[in-house]
Amino acid sequence: MPAIGPFDVSAQGYGCMGLSHSYGRADDAASVKTLHRALELGITLFDTANVYGRGAAESLLGDVLSGRPRDSYVLATKVFFPMSETDRGLSRAQILKQIDASLQRLRTDYVDLYQCHRYDPATPLEETMGALSEVVRAGKARYIGFSEWSPQQIEAAFAIPGVERFVSSQPQYSLLHRQPEREVFPLCARNGASQIVWSPLGQGVLTGKYKPGTRPPQDSRAANDRMGGMMGDLMRPAVLEAVQRLVPIAKQAGCSLPQFALAWVLREPNVASAIVGASRPAQLDDNAAAADLVIDPELFRQAEAVVAAAQS
Repeated sequence: MPAIGPFDVSAQGYGCMGLSHSYGRADDAASVKTLHRALELGITLFDTANVYGRGAAESLLGDVLSGRPRDSYVLATKVFFPMSETDRGLSRAQILKQIDASLQRLRTDYVDLYQCHRYDPATPLEETMGALSEVVRAGKARYIGFSEWSPQQIEAAFAIPGVERFVSSQPQYSLLHRQPEREVFPLCARNGASQIVWSPLGQGVLTGKYKPGTRPPQDSRAANDRMGGMMGDLMRPAVLEAVQRLVPIAKQAGCSLPQFALAWVLREPNVASAIVGASRPAQLDDNAAAADLVIDPELFRQAEAVVAAAQS
């Protein structure tokens, strides 16, 4: 089983952003069913954030997990984005306030992983790292991580003496977004930090459901007014055409395109888990098989070449 620092996690993690109504798509009943299915499939990592629905996602997740043995799952949440007009950032006051609020909503005494959702340029890094260390030493979090920090910011954090060390990085990473390979992965590997990657399916583009020249499916991320704008270059016709050319490569590998894309992410030694935000149990069923696939590296190279040509 892959590891984040000293503890094991499932190769596929469950991302909880879609559990809230922040983006206008959440269905609480369906979310609960999907969470239960994730547990049935052996998914042990559940990744959320205080900002998802301004606490709604944490509350729903806490309800589902309550009553289960606390050592049967790995619980990760994040802090940084605004929770109110005045509550935001990574100051000591905010970190200490937000961890307590998250724990109350999650109905637990501690989280396994407390992550900086982004870097806070308005707060001295020493203050942030000191506050995170307080949280760990108070037993409110076992370990700490970060999401989408630059190599320079990561190096600076590791250089601070006397504070807790990051054990995880959470970057966007997929066949369509490979930038972390250049500096972040090697830097983290040298410092004993693993990757928990988000958007391993390219925000859904690597499912193949977005066809060039056609409107996105009505219930998709791209069709959502708030979420579609975040997809940027992923929806360019050249990219969508390239993704369709990946379908026969995945078929040759004996799997679906989403399974192929997840297996490609998990081939990277520094990746401990790929976070998938499934909205229906059936999506989890299809994706779960990716961790056990053995795929010819030549097929991965062919897929990389197809994508690189579209992005050049």
